[in-house]
Amino acid sequence: MTKEQNAAQSPDEAQKTPKPFTQETMVETRHSVVIDGQTVTYKATAGTLVLKTDEDEPKASLFFVAYTRDDVEDPAQRPITFSFNGGPGSSSVWLHLGVLGPRRVLMDDEGFPLPPPAHLTDNEHSLLDVTDLVFIDPVSTGYSRVPPGEEAQDYHGVEQDIESVGEVIRRYTTRFQRWASPKFLIGESYGTTRAAGLAGYLQNRYGMYLNGVMLISVVLDFQTIRFDVGNDLPYILYLPTYAATAWYHGCLGDDAPADLDALLAEVAAFAQGEYTLALMQGDALPAEERARIAQKLAAYTGLTADYIERTHLRIDIMRFVKELLRDRRRTVGRLDSRFIGIDRDAAGESFAFDPSYAAIQGTYSAAFNHYVRAELTFESDLLYEVLGSLYQSWNYGKHQNQYLNVAETLRAAMCQNPHLRVFVANGYYDLATPHLATEYTFNHMQLDESLRDNVSMAYYASGHMMYVQLAALVKLKADLAAFIRGAIPD
Repeated sequence: MTKEQNAAQSPDEAQKTPKPFTQETMVETRHSVVIDGQTVTYKATAGTLVLKTDEDEPKASLFFVAYTRDDVEDPAQRPITFSFNGGPGSSSVWLHLGVLGPRRVLMDDEGFPLPPPAHLTDNEHSLLDVTDLVFIDPVSTGYSRVPPGEEAQDYHGVEQDIESVGEVIRRYTTRFQRWASPKFLIGESYGTTRAAGLAGYLQNRYGMYLNGVMLISVVLDFQTIRFDVGNDLPYILYLPTYAATAWYHGCLGDDAPADLDALLAEVAAFAQGEYTLALMQGDALPAEERARIAQKLAAYTGLTADYIERTHLRIDIMRFVKELLRDRRRTVGRLDSRFIGIDRDAAGESFAFDPSYAAIQGTYSAAFNHYVRAELTFESDLLYEVLGSLYQSWNYGKHQNQYLNVAETLRAAMCQNPHLRVFVANGYYDLATPHLATEYTFNHMQLDESLRDNVSMAYYASGHMMYVQLAALVKLKADLAAFIRGAIPD
């Protein structure tokens, strides 16, 4: 609209001009992809769903991308999976272009980035052959925004986030007639926190019972990963991942075992036994026993016994990533400890940046920004917020001044819906959500024995986003497909 046209509007006409983020926009395109040797034709829908108040006033616009298979006579017989990532503050781009969607970011076989610019390739390991897919960007991520006059921070909290994403799932399920379909959630990192919360919320608020929840790199109980003074739990639960990292980088010496699984089992037993008992004694631990524990920790972590003694036998993750390869003037990644970085110097207690995030940030950002316009034909001049810093001001609401733990929500949902199944994927080199912390969480859910077989776990020799490694991607696809098929009644 030109300035002259705008000036010619009457006040009434000006009031009728739509405000940004108050109208829904959807674009459909048709594609095909070969998955496991089978050609799958599908419709891609990129667009926004506008959430409204009871007075029909728009309050938030959430962006989504959906993929639905074409050659299906009855959509009610077709599973549908709602996907999101974590942060809090992350868009859904990682699961979208990393493992689930029909297109994926091209990396080398170990998951290390290729030189820019980024490239996409057909994803022959997509989950689209098994289930339709809907990728959701929570408020203030991706293209999701609130209209003028609304407060974005109203959605930046544990309960508010669950409610808004839950409303999008309900709206999509109703709009596209999918209430009769088998329904699944898949979340990564804080997305697993959201998924566990949604399992209860969808059930209790809408009567929407799920067939399954897939959790990639899990954090349900935040006490397991918070290195706070007085909380010894993370030091115990991170130890096997420290050992895996040291093993990978050749820091365990000539006597290092060839079998990583055997090493991790040994370290887990030590961590939950002798090490736990030592930490529980605090300063009352005898000096001789303290020295013995320090020596064992040194043997498992690649750090020196002297350094470990100076940490009071408590190795913080941010110290570990800097200390392990300090003599090589390198740091290791938090999301994936196989990655290494170069800081300005080898001093300091923590890395200057996470080399594993730096390796994927530019690749995924460029790939999606090209893909959404060039192939999905969705046009917006907004910045696509790949990963913001909402976690810094996230509202924990009723969980304030305590550790957030949504494992209880998941347990209650499974008790009310005993058909609900849960799949858990763990990366051995994940220093953000280590696998022993996940095992600890599920082992402390007090889940009734009749429901314990509803939970299955898988492990991958990769990191937080294990699918960046091709071998892990292949295995993860097979595991997810088997889980979905097994969770659907005959």
